[in-house]
Amino acid sequence: MLKKNTVIGYLPDETPSWGKLLLFALQQMLVMFPATVLVALLTGFHVSTTIFASGVATLSFLFITKGKIPLYYGSSFSYIAAIVSITGVSFGQLAPDNLISQAQFGIICSGLISILAGVIVNKFGMEVIEKVLPATVTGSIAMVIGIALAGTAITNASGYNAAAGTTSSNAWIAAIVTLLATIIFSVYLKGVFGQISILLGILVGYGVSIALGMVDFSTIFSGSVVTAPHFTFPKFSWTAILAIMPIAIATIPESTAHLFQLDIYVNDLAKKKGKGKYKIADKLGLNLIGDGVGDIVSSLFGGPAGTNYGENISTMAITKNFSSMVLGAAAVMAIILSFFTPLANVINSVPSAVINGACIYLFGVIGAQGVAIMINKKVDLFNAKNLAVIAVILVIGLGGTYGFAGGMIPVFGAQLPAIATASIVGIVLNMILSIGKKNEESEEIAE
Repeated sequence: MLKKNTVIGYLPDETPSWGKLLLFALQQMLVMFPATVLVALLTGFHVSTTIFASGVATLSFLFITKGKIPLYYGSSFSYIAAIVSITGVSFGQLAPDNLISQAQFGIICSGLISILAGVIVNKFGMEVIEKVLPATVTGSIAMVIGIALAGTAITNASGYNAAAGTTSSNAWIAAIVTLLATIIFSVYLKGVFGQISILLGILVGYGVSIALGMVDFSTIFSGSVVTAPHFTFPKFSWTAILAIMPIAIATIPESTAHLFQLDIYVNDLAKKKGKGKYKIADKLGLNLIGDGVGDIVSSLFGGPAGTNYGENISTMAITKNFSSMVLGAAAVMAIILSFFTPLANVINSVPSAVINGACIYLFGVIGAQGVAIMINKKVDLFNAKNLAVIAVILVIGLGGTYGFAGGMIPVFGAQLPAIATASIVGIVLNMILSIGKKNEESEEIAE
């Protein structure tokens, strides 16, 4: 008698045992940590407050969506330029409370835009959103997001010094070991160990970086053991509204792409486990409302604007672990981390080369998920309209990211963020090229 293979993985409504839950949650927290902290450093927000806000916003998102959409809320890169236009800081500088407060008000307004979009989707249904955001748009945006982050992953993994034009041999060793360990673990390990492959890869890389003398342990127990995050409160500002609120329109396609990615991978696991279909893609309106609530909750405490994180989705896709409880536990860990200084210092002691060694894999998976969206939706890549939309999004998004400093495209005196611009241009182009297409398709069917 043949033994039936057991399908390993957790669906959104399934909960691992306590020991596994904590391990999986730690892995998810480690994955979100570098990018979330980097946004704080780039915008002048307080790091501990940003971590705290991401945890509270994630719990709010999971509560609004009743745990049916397993996503982690972290700081969004799309808002960086707009927020910096208010705070006016350079990397690593803390912005004055007054300016952070003004930016917070703009972020609250952007959250209201996301909520409004969610209400519209709920009222008019998926047909409307699929016309505005077909797979050609969402899939292309997902590809751009993943590949646009590739430069960050590879330069940080190499210890690249832009001023000197050099890389670090130790950084390369730590990054390569982390990358290979993560890939090998994710491909060959089974059961629980296969589900924490990214965490294990980072731990292996961390061990190598310690041996190479890349970790400074003296900073771990420096300062107070417990320190409360620095909270600020929103302050009305027309400038902040005009600078930050419109960015929400550009992040809607990003959030939609993430949701469609999640739908594909969750239902693939559900099918293998013999479970019914999880209608995650149909909850786009709820997802946008949860996203908007996340922005508002984060900004109330002094955190930057955010989005559901592609890194965490990649981690879920690789490890087949989509449990909403795991993400809730990761959010609680982040909140605790924001108060407990030694724990935050331990996480900070993991070299950038190690984290970004794993991110080479994770960011690539985000790009691959964009391809998966198009395959799943059976996008015709011989269709001239589809090719035009995909091509323009890819070139504006990637060309703008790598062709101009900070991924900001100079156009008629304005500085436009590459990914947001690619999203908006792609949506508009798709709608223009769709004019008259329905009649043409009907004639082809008749013939």
